Amino acid sequence: MKFDEIDVRLLALLQEDSKKTTKEYANELNLSVTAVYERIKRLEKTGCITKYVALVDKKKVNKAFVVLCHVKLVQHTKEFVSQFEREVLRLKEVVECYHISGDYDYILKIHVSDMEAYRDFMVAKLTAINHIGSTQSSFVITEVKHTTAIPI
Repeated sequence: MKFDEIDVRLLALLQEDSKKTTKEYANELNLSVTAVYERIKRLEKTGCITKYVALVDKKKVNKAFVVLCHVKLVQHTKEFVSQFEREVLRLKEVVECYHISGDYDYILKIHVSDMEAYRDFMVAKLTAINHIGSTQSSFVITEVKHTTAIPI
């Protein structure tokens, strides 16, 4: 999809704060409210904007212990991959899962309350999934950068 300069600016504004009114965006973009409304509707209709969400402070909800867990399957067959992906989708602690290249097959981003909660998650949930060959966990010490905004 082609974006003009106004689309790029509008998407940046929406990614920064999607709770502003159409009038506020119109003032920042020097456009009419109708023009901004129509642009937003077009971006939604074309699937560029997929949904609007609230970003929650992980400390306030006691999920500030962040783990990046690499997972290797015993075999990289279609059946094992499909089964693993179905099972991971059911794990509420896993907030991101990527099928990756390299020594491991997947990397998971996991939010829990503390090390004990992570151990419980590993023992009761993650390692209960069939066909996992090995895992390697890294614990986040400091979050240097975190954004949900996609640069356009």
